[in-house]
Amino acid sequence: MIFDRINRRFLWQATALVAAALLWLCAASPARAQAADKACAVVLMHGKWGNPQAIGFFGRRLEPACTVKSIDMPWSARRGYDVPYPQALEQIADEVRQFRAQGFQRVLLAGHSFGANAALAYMAQHGDADGVIALAPGHSPAFTYRRGIGREAVDEARAKVAAGEGAAMLTMADLNQGQTRNVRMRADVLLSYFDPEGLGHMPGTAERFKKAVPFLWVIGTQDPLYPAGEAFAYAKAPPHPASRYLVVEAGHVNTPDVAVEQVKGWIAGLP
Repeated sequence: MIFDRINRRFLWQATALVAAALLWLCAASPARAQAADKACAVVLMHGKWGNPQAIGFFGRRLEPACTVKSIDMPWSARRGYDVPYPQALEQIADEVRQFRAQGFQRVLLAGHSFGANAALAYMAQHGDADGVIALAPGHSPAFTYRRGIGREAVDEARAKVAAGEGAAMLTMADLNQGQTRNVRMRADVLLSYFDPEGLGHMPGTAERFKKAVPFLWVIGTQDPLYPAGEAFAYAKAPPHPASRYLVVEAGHVNTPDVAVEQVKGWIAGLP
């Protein structure tokens, strides 16, 4: 009788332990699956005068590799430079923080044209992303200033800001892939984007990355920036063994779609 009671107690304890283990596995498996699903996220930024839909096809094709969120930036056709560049970078920072809070292990920045410019500026100002994908990088205020495109407006904006009149409204000619459009914005906003040595100057922001991260620079052979080569900005960033300078047969506009499979492969190979 005593042995029967001991055996029954042992059996009951063993059964309880097995049940507890099964419950733990059921609870842990979804957690592990969820963690695997959240291995990678991408904050995706469109180019000048564009919108999130303009880069959406690329983003949807990237989705199997990462969760992608395409955001409406201040240089979109809708927003028309409504806030200065540092505030645009804060918008990106908010997206990075949200992805971190959701448990994503790796948060990358990807941008086309002006969006690529912003990814570089972000790494120079904030520097907390885990990698950068610069697709047909664009917006070169030093080049346009030297050419005299919008120079008077930039000089006037600088003077207004120095005099404490940053809220004054100014009009300038904005160049985008051979086309110009008159845009109107506050003097301090104008200077933040078009200062030839400011946040929009990619050689300067590349060399000021706050840390070395995997950096993918994608450029098309028909892109106006292609002749500048690696030395323009890519080579100025802190070196990382996973960084790559990728050349594709494309123009400025279609570079993201032409390169998407290679971009996915690069992401998959990140350490």
